[in-house]
Amino acid sequence: MSQSKPVVIITRKLPDVIETRMRELFETHLRDDDKPMNQAELVHAVQTADVLVPTITDKIDKAVLSQAGDRLKLIANFGNGVDNIDVATATSRGITVTNTPGVLTEDTADMTMALILAVPRRLAAGIHAIENDEWHGWSPTWMLGHRIWGKRLGIIGMGRIGQALARRARAFGMQIHYHNRRRVPEAIETELEATYWDSLDQMLARMDVISIHCPHTPATYHLLSARRLRLMRPDAYIVNTARGEVIDENALARMLEAGELAGAALDVFEHEPAVNPRLAKSDRVVLLPHMGSATIEGRVDMGEKVIINIKTFADGHRPPDRVLPSML
Repeated sequence: MSQSKPVVIITRKLPDVIETRMRELFETHLRDDDKPMNQAELVHAVQTADVLVPTITDKIDKAVLSQAGDRLKLIANFGNGVDNIDVATATSRGITVTNTPGVLTEDTADMTMALILAVPRRLAAGIHAIENDEWHGWSPTWMLGHRIWGKRLGIIGMGRIGQALARRARAFGMQIHYHNRRRVPEAIETELEATYWDSLDQMLARMDVISIHCPHTPATYHLLSARRLRLMRPDAYIVNTARGEVIDENALARMLEAGELAGAALDVFEHEPAVNPRLAKSDRVVLLPHMGSATIEGRVDMGEKVIINIKTFADGHRPPDRVLPSML
């Protein structure tokens, strides 16, 4: 680092307690508002900072990194995923990249379980009926949904969040199935009573609910393609609290419009913050504004991890949450 207190530039407003602690430890430059930095602001930040603290709204790609100054040595991402950062280019330029894994597991799993309940039980439609004065009393045949007890849940990505969701879903009586790049240890399968599917295609064709928990990488872009979505049963539901790019949204919208899928619940979108208008108007869809991890506790925990990564790096040690290209 260029001085005893590294220059740390933060791209978004963070919790007050985290910003206060950062100002105590580092020469910290905060944002006056909570708007994403534009390209010019990002370039200026990487040219003048020792440490950049971006969020998932900041695209730190090769074009930005090629203009980084010699003093930039650490990108401490405020977020679990690093698909917003060209990690390979950063590493080749001698810039360390870190993230904040693990702290959002329970929050995201909670929200995913809420969405798994919300879509089959038509919670959004019920709220809409109340708001629009369409409810005229209880009826034995009105606003019927489907129970989830006994249904088969297919989890795509059995990492921390996938496993946390499986524990919740078991408590609701769901049968746990999963597809992963690598099979999880037998002890975890036994604990979760989980069935492994080597073939994603075969799992998709047999599940009642599909929940996505894999990162966005070149290999997972449109993993749920039009072809794969068509493998799902017409009475099945799909839930995504991971990354929007994993699903072909246009194909999903077409299938929902045609009644070829029972419904979807999405907390993330392919072109955030833009929402596909065909999905927005569908009464088969529950949409949330990327709030799966939005708890006060989670955001503070993320900030504390960022601080630990910066402090460890500034002290000349390897930060605990370093990300390497080989890990992606």
